[in-house]
Amino acid sequence: MTEPARWRAGVMAAALIAGVGGYWLGYRGTGDASTPAVKDRKILYYYDPMVPLEHYDNPGALSSMGMKTQPKYAEEGGAPGEASGVTVNPAAMQNLGARVVVAQMGSLASTLNVTGSIDFNQRDVAVIQARSGGFVTRVYGHAPGDVIRAGAPIADMQLPEWGGAQTEFLSVNRLGRPDLTAAARQRLRLLGMSDAVISGIERSGRTNGAVTITSPISGVIQTLDARAGVTLAQGQTLAQVTGLGTVWLNAAVPEAQAGSVRIGQSASATLTAFPGETFNGRILAVLPTAQVDSRTLTVRIELANRGGRLRPGMFAQVSLGGTANTALLVPSEAVIRTGMRTLVMLATGNGRYQPAEVRAGREGGGQTEILEGLAVGEKVVASGQFLLDSEASLTGIEARKLGGAK
Repeated sequence: MTEPARWRAGVMAAALIAGVGGYWLGYRGTGDASTPAVKDRKILYYYDPMVPLEHYDNPGALSSMGMKTQPKYAEEGGAPGEASGVTVNPAAMQNLGARVVVAQMGSLASTLNVTGSIDFNQRDVAVIQARSGGFVTRVYGHAPGDVIRAGAPIADMQLPEWGGAQTEFLSVNRLGRPDLTAAARQRLRLLGMSDAVISGIERSGRTNGAVTITSPISGVIQTLDARAGVTLAQGQTLAQVTGLGTVWLNAAVPEAQAGSVRIGQSASATLTAFPGETFNGRILAVLPTAQVDSRTLTVRIELANRGGRLRPGMFAQVSLGGTANTALLVPSEAVIRTGMRTLVMLATGNGRYQPAEVRAGREGGGQTEILEGLAVGEKVVASGQFLLDSEASLTGIEARKLGGAK
């Protein structure tokens, strides 16, 4: 081997020895430095990340998924009941667009906006019947759905029983016995004759078994059974008329907000048929049954119907007003409703976040009332909280129970 070749071989061997030695020293140094750190870390329990709710006491256990367990360290989230929460890098939270707000006392307006529809006032109904048996001799061209005024004729009837009673009255009246005349006049009233009809018979001295049946109120004809030639028994209904002076507005209030509604509360409605116009009224009743399919309660509001412009079936936007109340408030977007419970994600500081169970109340203006589970001044995540809640679920962190607020 030539001298240059021997020199190059020696340099390469020296470099190889130095590299191996450096690697060994580095490996040894790393092991010496890391071993105490690993030993100093507190192991809370052993678990399988695929089933984080299963906890084991030894590292050799197999989870229900058949996977070997691994240690869960205290700084990685903690055990249920003593967990400090999920740790997220502040830069990552900023990239997620997370926003933290403070729970504080505020005024929650009790105005509730719902939808409703116009209906007939079922308390303003006139049932027109035949006071005595007879038959219809004439009808006046009405049909169900027609709007009529008070005093409008419905049908002419011939009542044989009226003719007999009127003949008896005239005979008694000629006797000059005031007591018998008064009894005969009372009988005519009981048969449905008005004082004007009785006075006309007394003046003319002639019987009149024909009568025109009229509507006692203004409104819309709901049913009409009067037809020419039809024989009607005593008490049989000729027509039914529903008034239009007032109407009902049936508003659908969500079951969760039914507690904020009370009888006598003010209400206002707007309809697409009358843009820019508001109709005011008050809650007349809260019906005792809920709609199973929509989980809403029906709130009945009475509205004045000047000119009969409000027609049953019209759709309305309803605003149920009330006084504002002071409450502990958080943004509604910060509330996580799982169906089983209601949560918020607490920001506990140092990049840590912990779910907390709460009991929510009313909503309004983008704010939700917190009745239990949160204290004034605690910070909650108002956006991005669903990702944090998912991470907490995956790592087995339990939510703070109700009553755990400081």
